[in-house]
Amino acid sequence: MIQPTKTPAEVEAMRQGGKILATILDGLKKYVTVGMSELEANNWVEQQIEAHGAVATYLTPEVNFPYVICVSTNDQIVHSIPSNYRFEKGDVVSFDLVITYKGMKTDSAFTMVIGEEPKGIKKHLLNYTERSLYAGIDAIHGPVYTGDIGAAVEKVLNDGKLGIIRDLVGHGIGQKMQQAPEIPNYGRKGSGVLLMPGDTIAIEPMATLGGEAIQTEDDAWTISTRDGSLAAHFEHTMLITEDGAEILTRL
Repeated sequence: MIQPTKTPAEVEAMRQGGKILATILDGLKKYVTVGMSELEANNWVEQQIEAHGAVATYLTPEVNFPYVICVSTNDQIVHSIPSNYRFEKGDVVSFDLVITYKGMKTDSAFTMVIGEEPKGIKKHLLNYTERSLYAGIDAIHGPVYTGDIGAAVEKVLNDGKLGIIRDLVGHGIGQKMQQAPEIPNYGRKGSGVLLMPGDTIAIEPMATLGGEAIQTEDDAWTISTRDGSLAAHFEHTMLITEDGAEILTRL
């Protein structure tokens, strides 16, 4: 095992924290509306974290992000600082949240279209990106190489003819938000790091309707597509088991 050993109590804390995180994100999806600002969405999430007895990991010294959730709109991919921008109908928005519960971290993200059901090319982007996440999860049958996960994610994104963000990766998670190993969204079967039962990881495919080149904005946090194309991001925290994987951040 390449990660610090987790006690049964720590694993259970991640299960409980994952359910809290899933509950908050499910509520957020229903709460967000046209005309709401990114900061108003952040403030609602902050209230929910406190109400559930959890901690906003982004605000801790480990991260030092200025708000409790990343809100990435349209060509923004990840790590975007919530602003006074008010959502417009048809915006493609990703929400990425990490919480700490009983000392353990869980991490999840989803992308939605504001004010309407996804359609056309936006629906294609969201569907294939989310499908690639579950393909990566389905590749886990107990001990698994990170390359097996990455290859499964990559195949779906290639099938959808989407740009694969290769410079940003998933990661181990547990006692800290970012732990070994890296979980790329591309790879070769049988390569990479061997994950073992008890390891916990965040799988998080990021894809675009254009190229894979990225740029960091002047705020030193926000990462956007260099060509201005729309982006999507889906993520779950997983526990590797003896014969598969348990999704910790799902209701």
